[in-house]
Amino acid sequence: MSRIVGIDPGQARIGVAISDEERSIAFPRETVPARGGTTEAARRVREALGEDEISLAVVGLPLRLDGSEGEAARRARAFGEALGRALEVEVVYWDERLTTVAAERSLREMGRRGAKQREVVDQSAATILLQGYLDANKGGKWPDPDSL
Repeated sequence: MSRIVGIDPGQARIGVAISDEERSIAFPRETVPARGGTTEAARRVREALGEDEISLAVVGLPLRLDGSEGEAARRARAFGEALGRALEVEVVYWDERLTTVAAERSLREMGRRGAKQREVVDQSAATILLQGYLDANKGGKWPDPDSL
């Protein structure tokens, strides 16, 4: 069975998480540099996923607190389009408001601070984002990515 990838796009780094084959649990995968433009960053994400069969990409959409889209959301959508082409999969956008805050809090509680925290915060945010999508998808609420 194929997996679902979760992406926390940022201007400096992109957090990558991946689901298990049953699509019930999200795991942190890697943090890749965002430099070089959207096409180059999407290529790096594809490389980070290796040989895993991916059926869907869930890209975090950084909405403003009032729910509107700004420049960061526009950049996330542009990256999502490039990622969809690189992976040859459908891309869905998922509200990522406060995922980085939640990831930072969780890492602090585990004793990770400073440089050690920055190394994994984007992966952790991608994992929180993807787990939210997977949890919402339980019970058939969302379409099965393999049927798209």
